[in-house]
Order: sequence, then structure tokens, then C-alpha cells
Amino acid sequence: MADTPQIEQLVERVERLLLRYDELQRTNDLLTQHVDALTLERDSLKSRLNAARARVDGLLDRLPKPEVNGSSGSAMENSS
Repeated sequence: MADTPQIEQLVERVERLLLRYDELQRTNDLLTQHVDALTLERDSLKSRLNAARARVDGLLDRLPKPEVNGSSGSAMENSS
């Protein structure tokens, strides 16, 4: 019967390990849910960013194009 304390210790240790395992499983599930939520948020933000870029590009396309004038060459001639 000298083995009884050893067996009891082993049983206690296994029970603690099982509790810890359950705790880690719950934590992992919560972290997985958090990652999924962040992934959805990231995808939404990327979509909004792309839409904003498209709007900015559209606005830039509507701006008048700068005029290219030949006066820069004559200005150099006048300065000599």
C-alpha cells in the first residue's frame, strides 16, 4: 500500500493537466474567434481603402491638365 500516495499524486497531476488542457482549449477558441473578427475587419478596411483610392483617382482625372507652354525657352533667351 506504499504505492497509494504515488498513485494519488499521479491522479491529481493528471486531473490538473486535464483542467489546464480544457483551459487552453477555451483560450484557443477565443483567440481563433478574435483572429477571425480581425480578419473580417482588415478585409473591410482594405475594401474601403480601395474604394477611396478609386474616388481619388476619379477626382484626379477630372482635374484640368496643366498647360505646356513654350515660354520657358524664350525666357532663357531673354535672360542672356
